[in-house]
Amino acid sequence: MLVIRSLIFFIGYATLTILYGSSTLLIWALPKTTRHKFITSWTRVIIAWLRIVCNIQYQVVGREYLDPSTPMVVLSKHQSAWETILLQGLYWPATTVLKKELLRIPFFGWGISAIRPIAIDRSNPRAALKQVKLQGTERLNDGLNIIIFPEGTRVASGESSTYARSGADIAVSAGVNIQAVAINAGECWPRGFLKYPGTITVKISPPISCEGSSSKTLTQTAKTWIDAEMTKMGSPLKK
Repeated sequence: MLVIRSLIFFIGYATLTILYGSSTLLIWALPKTTRHKFITSWTRVIIAWLRIVCNIQYQVVGREYLDPSTPMVVLSKHQSAWETILLQGLYWPATTVLKKELLRIPFFGWGISAIRPIAIDRSNPRAALKQVKLQGTERLNDGLNIIIFPEGTRVASGESSTYARSGADIAVSAGVNIQAVAINAGECWPRGFLKYPGTITVKISPPISCEGSSSKTLTQTAKTWIDAEMTKMGSPLKK
């Protein structure tokens, strides 16, 4: 059943991505807010489809710390593709920092282009950092939250990696708060094809002020909080 459910989910995921990606080509003349709403509706449908087919639920702890009236920089744990989908809706309106190669993927890349991502060239770190700070500040001034996965790539469940300081650099430059997010999605949606039933926990920190702090200190504060919460969470898999 695990294989069958994962296959059904994949078919639905691919179909919805093709439909939304194709439709995105028709909405570029619409206002930015409308485009964001349209693409974010795709993320909500995918999360619902995953719940229905694969029995992957989720719970949000610390929802009271979300403040849609104040743009911020979100530093999130990155174990899975799941959080890249969920956070777009949870922090709407939001955009994300990603590798530019993702924009070349047919349908998926077309759709994500509509939410004005910060697409960087990871082979040129110095230029990427300048781009992230400049475009990140522009997006914040436009009222968008910035979602960043400071580990830079997916890290296996139970492991932690070095955090890049680019997200904190943006927050310091723009004078906005940081919010740390711990997510244990890696066991339910690991690398590969299979999806495993369970309840994913999304833990949101209180806002972390950048006032009087360096980007190095802010990054370490977020990492320490996330690592501690990840230790408390345990496995999300259904028993």
